Amino acid sequence: MDATSTTTYPQKWQDRFAFFEQHGAPNSPGFKEALKALPYGQRRKINFNWLAWLFGPFYFLVVGMWRKALTGFGIAIAVGVVTAFLPGSMGDILSRGVGFALAFLFGLTANYAYFLKERRGDTGWNLFEGMRW
Repeated sequence: MDATSTTTYPQKWQDRFAFFEQHGAPNSPGFKEALKALPYGQRRKINFNWLAWLFGPFYFLVVGMWRKALTGFGIAIAVGVVTAFLPGSMGDILSRGVGFALAFLFGLTANYAYFLKERRGDTGWNLFEGMRW
């Protein structure tokens, strides 16, 4: 596949790729302003992936980002072990909250990570590459 061709992707991925090509990574100067200039629905489409939020590392495995999926599994297991040792219901409550936060992070990072894989050929382990934090 030609690295410059996006016609083999659905329209939503073509839109995402075009936005990332034009404005760079989420931590690039000008990215946040360009994202805010879009309508709400378009912002959500560019910035968040509901399937990645719902399925987490499994989504990353399915789309071929196994290294990032393993990183996500490792983070989830480490957090699970830490919260398992917390006393009583505090561990349960914290575990649910952290689980939701991890799912949210998967949803936020999936689109740019997939862009890096497909357009830049980056298959690294860093799940949070290019993010604003």
